[in-house]
Amino acid sequence: MDIILLQAILLGIVEGLTEFIPVSSTGHLILLIDLIGFQGPAGQVFEIVIQLGAILAVCWLYRERLVRTVVHIPTDPAARNFIRNIVVAFLPAAVLGALLHDFIKTVLFSPYVVSVALILGGVAIILIEKTVKEPRHHEIEKFSFGLALRIGLAQALAMIPGVSRSGATIMGSLLMRVDRKAATEFSFFLAIPTMLGATVYDLYKNWAVLDVENAMVIAVGFLSAFAAAFVVVRAAVAFISQHGFIPFAIYRIFIGVVMLALLLSQGS
Repeated sequence: MDIILLQAILLGIVEGLTEFIPVSSTGHLILLIDLIGFQGPAGQVFEIVIQLGAILAVCWLYRERLVRTVVHIPTDPAARNFIRNIVVAFLPAAVLGALLHDFIKTVLFSPYVVSVALILGGVAIILIEKTVKEPRHHEIEKFSFGLALRIGLAQALAMIPGVSRSGATIMGSLLMRVDRKAATEFSFFLAIPTMLGATVYDLYKNWAVLDVENAMVIAVGFLSAFAAAFVVVRAAVAFISQHGFIPFAIYRIFIGVVMLALLLSQGS
């Protein structure tokens, strides 16, 4: 098998394993791409599109709840509130992502930025875990408009690679006194429009540079990410319920320090 396809499989697996835990899937992809010398499609389109593979795994795993919600929109206020909260929380990242797309891709997609963000994010998780108060919000359907918007603003911090979309969303939710299960599931559901929008936008921006070979590489990574995420999502919820987020914080700091040391040694 062509080496680039093997690299795409590896990157897809890493994406699927890391998308839904607070360790930054984008950060891991940037670091790993730099380490293995992956030469994929231009414009970071590979990294964005394979994230959609992981998101579709969540759609499949939660398909009954999603279908039930959509079917009951005309008759059930709770279903309408669920959809409203997802849309409201999605908007900050959508607006800022469109405005800052080129700056993010050309300036922030750097292994140095990722390494520092992993470390700082790990420290932030530890501090939040030690100061979080008793939760007041337990059901996504009962989130207020303002709460959903504030969580969306927290998610927007993840446009900095290495911050972690799920980490920013979940930690922001905990600070706003959402319980762990609801915070984690809201992060899953919020990922659907967020990553779908990012994928469509990136494909549109980079359509001219894509060819059959690039499409094959993206497809392999996409399927690998779907399979890995399918396995890890349920396990992630169970692990977080029992152990919280401190283990992820320690992992983030360790990886960030190691990568920063490697990058600095290479530059010296």
